[in-house]
This record gives sequence, C-alpha cells and structure tokens, in this order.
Amino acid sequence: MPEITRFYGIIIKLFFGDHPPPHFHAVYGERNALFDIETLEMIEGDLPPRAKKLVSEWATEYQADL
Repeated sequence: MPEITRFYGIIIKLFFGDHPPPHFHAVYGERNALFDIETLEMIEGDLPPRAKKLVSEWATEYQADL
C-alpha cells in the first residue's frame, strides 16, 4: 500500500483500486483507521482523539488531491 505522507507519527496510505467506498488508511502506532475520501469521516478503526483531529485537518487540506 503506497504511503502518501507522514506527520506527527501518523502514516497516511492509499491503495488504488481498493474496495469501495474510496478511502485512505491512517496508521498511528498500533492503531489503524479508514477515512472516507468524500465525507472525510472515519468509517472504521480507532485513533486517539488528537490523532483523529490531525488526520481530519490534513484530509480537509488535501481532499482534492486524494
């Protein structure tokens, strides 16, 4: 799965052609979450509140690029 970026210990990964809905993975330590690209909501997994907020802010900034 290609790594898109890293920040504050969070790794963002995107696998092209993965199962619907279009989403990206956020990995923080042992925790993993999936975020819907269209709604930017966490659709699966578990992240600490601060990490979830950072991922949401990043996704808002780069949504058009995803």
